[in-house]
Amino acid sequence: MSNLQYRTVEQIFHAQATEDGAGVSLKRALGQTNDQRMDPYLMMDVFFSDNPEDYLAGFPDHPHRGFETITYMLEGNMLHEDNAGHRGELKTGGIQWMTAGKGIIHSEMPQQLDGQMRGFQIWLNLPKVEKMKPASYQNFTAEELPNISLLENGQIVLIAGSLTMDGETYSSPVQAHVTQPLIADIDLSPHGEIHIPIPAGLNALLFLFEGEIEVDDHTLQFDQTAVLTDGNMLHLKADVLGGRAMLLAGKPLNEPVVQYGPFVMNTIEEIQQAIHDYNSGQFP
Repeated sequence: MSNLQYRTVEQIFHAQATEDGAGVSLKRALGQTNDQRMDPYLMMDVFFSDNPEDYLAGFPDHPHRGFETITYMLEGNMLHEDNAGHRGELKTGGIQWMTAGKGIIHSEMPQQLDGQMRGFQIWLNLPKVEKMKPASYQNFTAEELPNISLLENGQIVLIAGSLTMDGETYSSPVQAHVTQPLIADIDLSPHGEIHIPIPAGLNALLFLFEGEIEVDDHTLQFDQTAVLTDGNMLHLKADVLGGRAMLLAGKPLNEPVVQYGPFVMNTIEEIQQAIHDYNSGQFP
C-alpha cells in the first residue's frame, strides 16, 4: 500500500449563475473563464429547477464544432434533434454523448410543461487529429449505465470509463476515447466513506451538488468545484447529511484551445474557417 498517492484539493471554483440557450437558467461549475477549465474538460453546466420558466425555452438550433458534449439527465425529459436527421429523447438517469467533430446543428428542447428538470452538460475537448471527424452519437438509458453499490456507504453511477471497487471492475458502455474520460455520479450516504482509484496522470475534479464531502483534509461545500492534485487514489468522506458529487477525470491534451462560442479549435484561422463553413451552410 506504500505506493498510494492520495489526491488533494489544488484549486476551488464556485459555480456561477448564468443563462444559455433561449434563456435557460443554469449554473456554470467549470469554464466560467478560460482560467477556470481543466484540460481536457472545457465546461460543465448544471441545470436544476422546478420552475418551468427557468427551462421551457430550451436550447433551439445551434452549431458545434471541435469537441464533445455529454448530457446527463438526473430528472426530466429532453428531445434532441439535428440537421443530419438524428432524433432521440433523453430521460431521467440517461446520457447522450455527442461528438460534434467537424460540425452539427442541433436543438435540445424540454418535453415537459412542469415538474423538475435537473442535470449536467459537460464539454470535453477533442484532440487536433479528431476535431474534423464526422459527428456521431452514443445514447444510453439509466438501466444501461453501471450502478455500483457501496453498501452502507452509498452508490456510484458510472457514466464513462472504468472503476475497480472491492476487487470488481465496472465499465461504462461509452466507447473509449483518446482523452480517457472517467465520469461518475458519486452519492455518499451520511458518514459514507470510500476510496476511488484514479490512474495517475489523469487530471481530475469534483463538483459537489448535494451535502458536504471531505476530500482528504478539505471540506468541499455545495456548488464548489475542486480541481485535484495528481495521484492514484481519491479518499472521500461525507458528513452527517451525506453528499453527492460529479467526478470528472481525463488525460490532458496539452494543445492550444481557441474558443469562439460553440466552436473550439486550436488556432484563430480554424475558428474563422468554422464560422465561414457554418455561414455557408456546410454543417454538417
